[in-house]
Amino acid sequence: MFESLQERFDRAFKVLKGQGQVTEINIAETAKEIRRALLDADVSFKTAKDFTTRVKDKALGRDVINAISPGQLLVKVTHEELTELMGGQSSDINYQGNPGIILMSGLQGSGKTTFSGKLANWLKTKKGKNPLLVACDIYRPAAIDQLHVVGDSIGVKVYSEKENKNAVEIATNAIQYAKSNGHNVVIIDTAGRLAIDEQMMQEIEAVKRAVNPSETLFVVDSMTGQDAVNTAKTFNDRLNFDGVILTKLDGDTRGGAALSIRSVVEKPIKFVGTGEKMDALDVFHPNRMADRILGMGDVVSLVERAQEQFDEEQAQRLHKRITKNQFDFNDFLQQIQQIKKMGNVKDLMGMIPGMGKAMKDVEIEDDAFKHVEAIILSMTPAERENPEMLNGGRKSRIAKGSGTSLEEVNKLIKQFDSTRKMMKMMSNKKNMMSMMSQMRKMGIK
Repeated sequence: MFESLQERFDRAFKVLKGQGQVTEINIAETAKEIRRALLDADVSFKTAKDFTTRVKDKALGRDVINAISPGQLLVKVTHEELTELMGGQSSDINYQGNPGIILMSGLQGSGKTTFSGKLANWLKTKKGKNPLLVACDIYRPAAIDQLHVVGDSIGVKVYSEKENKNAVEIATNAIQYAKSNGHNVVIIDTAGRLAIDEQMMQEIEAVKRAVNPSETLFVVDSMTGQDAVNTAKTFNDRLNFDGVILTKLDGDTRGGAALSIRSVVEKPIKFVGTGEKMDALDVFHPNRMADRILGMGDVVSLVERAQEQFDEEQAQRLHKRITKNQFDFNDFLQQIQQIKKMGNVKDLMGMIPGMGKAMKDVEIEDDAFKHVEAIILSMTPAERENPEMLNGGRKSRIAKGSGTSLEEVNKLIKQFDSTRKMMKMMSNKKNMMSMMSQMRKMGIK
């Protein structure tokens, strides 16, 4: 995500490395590099020009203290301006009402239907709501079926009228159905087109007037860059929507839409889609996105994802097993599965400060743990509980059963042993104190 933009910003900040102070001359060269970085990311020229002017003025207006280099000062100023450019702070969606009604809008292919499912899943699992998905895309072949598949995958009811070609009727009927069946949030998935046309705009305007939604959202494919911003402006002129959803932010996006859509339509980005799975949805935080764009990682989001998968009882049970030296391959497998639930491994690594740049050219499979899981699942229950049983013959059988090599099996067992020893040491307070004492003696504080 935003890899090329990170590289261009790094190049811009290098101009000030080794400089004793920020001057009109060196800041002008840096500002030019920042503007080029934004233009390459498909940010409009006006937005890029205004942004660099603000960065330049702020940097020149600040004193460089001894503890901060000019380069560090510019990173700070750029971070502040990026955060402000993308909205300053996160913005909630309004799902209140009896029922709350959320109207989805956007072009065909932007990811409206998938996002509708993700939002329903988020409302159900995070907010305790009972959402109803409504199929109002009456034109696209199999659109209704697609929404039913999405609804079934997350356990959310879908309302549809396959023979009815009147979107307004379907939407109003769905709201009555929701009231009668205890659904407290209605998400209406509307039709999109390959391009904006008058029929499309009139239809969604009519649906909006009929249902009076508590929230109207515009879904945009972040990979389309500046075109997405222009489309958002057209929709906003007609619908006056409440917020923007950026989908496919995990792809090879240049970032133009994320950076400039807020300043053009003056509406907040509320969510970002970060993958195909139904839980691949994040609340948009401008300051955290600025962190990631500047290669600072996003530790807060990483911790939040970990907390979502954290089971306190399970953690206490695991701690007891570690202290008793009972940690086995079943526990190891369980920890791997929890990490997988947190999201794409490369995306998670990018949230660790400094790791994004280090991982830039590293290819990590979407299912990076599949070989490890295959090896563990090829063990017998007894072998998983008692790793000491794993002799040469057993290892060969496991390698054949998992479709891996003996070398890979030995490597995993070695990693498991190292992990178990480390976890045992970390769980023992005396060992921790001793280790810290040794580190102090070595001059490590």
